[in-house]
Amino acid sequence: MAQSTGEALVALLEGYGIEQAFGIPGVHNVELYRALPRSSIRHVLPRHEQGAGFMADGYGRVTGKPAACFTITGPGLTNILTAVGEANSDSAPMLVISSTLDVPDLGQGRGRLHDMIDQHGAAASVAGFAAVATASKDVPDLVARALAFMRAGRPQPAYIEIPIDVLKSEAEGDWEPRSLPSRPQPDPVLIDRAAEFLLKAERPIMVLGGGAVAATEPARRIAEMVGAAVVTTIAGKGIVPNDHPLCLGAILPDPKTHKLLSEADVVLAVGSELAETDFWLDGETIKFRGALIRIDVDAQKIASPHSAALPILADAKPALEALVAAIGRHGEAPKSRVTPSWVSAFRAEVEANEAPSRKMHRKVLEVVRSALPEDTIVVSDETQLAYSANQVFPMGKPASWCHPIGFGTLGYGLPAAIGAKLGKPDRPVVLITGDYSFQFTCQELGTAAEAGLTLPIIVWNSESLAEIHDDMVKKGIKPNAVTLKNPDFPALGRAFNCLGVRVTSLAELETAIKDALTAKVPTVIEVKSDIVA
Repeated sequence: MAQSTGEALVALLEGYGIEQAFGIPGVHNVELYRALPRSSIRHVLPRHEQGAGFMADGYGRVTGKPAACFTITGPGLTNILTAVGEANSDSAPMLVISSTLDVPDLGQGRGRLHDMIDQHGAAASVAGFAAVATASKDVPDLVARALAFMRAGRPQPAYIEIPIDVLKSEAEGDWEPRSLPSRPQPDPVLIDRAAEFLLKAERPIMVLGGGAVAATEPARRIAEMVGAAVVTTIAGKGIVPNDHPLCLGAILPDPKTHKLLSEADVVLAVGSELAETDFWLDGETIKFRGALIRIDVDAQKIASPHSAALPILADAKPALEALVAAIGRHGEAPKSRVTPSWVSAFRAEVEANEAPSRKMHRKVLEVVRSALPEDTIVVSDETQLAYSANQVFPMGKPASWCHPIGFGTLGYGLPAAIGAKLGKPDRPVVLITGDYSFQFTCQELGTAAEAGLTLPIIVWNSESLAEIHDDMVKKGIKPNAVTLKNPDFPALGRAFNCLGVRVTSLAELETAIKDALTAKVPTVIEVKSDIVA
């Protein structure tokens, strides 16, 4: 019996090794669900398409593999676009497959259900790859192109739009999985030049971004061979462990780090676009006075916003492995001024100059860290406790810190934590979220409970939009529209068949986290922001 295009597509995704799908069946995409019961792909039903996208984001960040998202025409697609934008900004892979109106109705404005003027254009504004299949035979070509796009370059979301009549039509064309390309390999000549730069440096600095999460070992060796201080972006936390004697941590936003980078004679930046949200310079930019070496898989990102003395288009791991070998061939580096004692003193000075709120957050985060196993994956949302955690929470493993950095979307945390836990079921996952951001997607508690996930959810409750309140005060604006009447968060958790507890001391917080790590369902742990007097 002939297969429909929707059925063949599910089998094709399975053939490419897609293991996880997030989506909501609807009248316009139900054909995608015909083959799912006989597929090995695990499908999770979120409570909102934005949740589906954030789940795929969290899954992609911790596994490095794309999940599929199934959405319907019109509102299903617009609902997921925020999550697609976040994944695009922060380089998380996902494959979004959406239905759209029948081919004859595309862009005609006939008032059909879920009609949009330009659905493809809306998706293309936030996806790294976007295409429309107007015939069944187009679909396998577009899937191959989308997966090749994600495999060979910077991980980004890919979007494929399939009209309803095409989804229902008989499958035509070649539906066998195709070989996919590998990431770009480094130019040996450029690697040799990079080694020469580093070996001559007296104050070398390494900046490791999310694109370097697979290059932990060669990154560490280079730092030790040339005596380089290591700074990571938020996405790069844990690539070199915080307790390494040359690691400064994820302190790129600190003014002292800005000065350090501007004065370094060589900066090796790997897997980072060096964006505004890495430095938080409020529209300004770092001035690199020394030589900037950039290693990245994205040809467009490597060319801006900072001009590199030596741009190397390559995947981080083979590039850094080649750089280790080149440094070894060229001989020993002169004695660097960057020593473990200097790094320790620098970190101590940064900590000593922290704002009072950061010092208070540090006390809370020390308790959180002590309650968690070393290999815990931390997912966080937009809240002041998480902003502090981005910089001060120590991490020892890469690809274990998920925060919505680039797009800065509230509501990321809970669904992303669900995706991370599904992607790494054998590792502990904890969520740090805020009282306001949590309410953007708190309905996904139902999804988490349904999946039976062990998931401590720390809700930092300030009963306000505290960051915006503080920003208003700083800018001379009378605070307004920044206070709220919150629900009873533990009761909300219990209403969704989760556990819920309110803690009033740091000791209770530690106990609650440890208990949550053994529960069979998620646990909502409410923490008032005045827990540290």
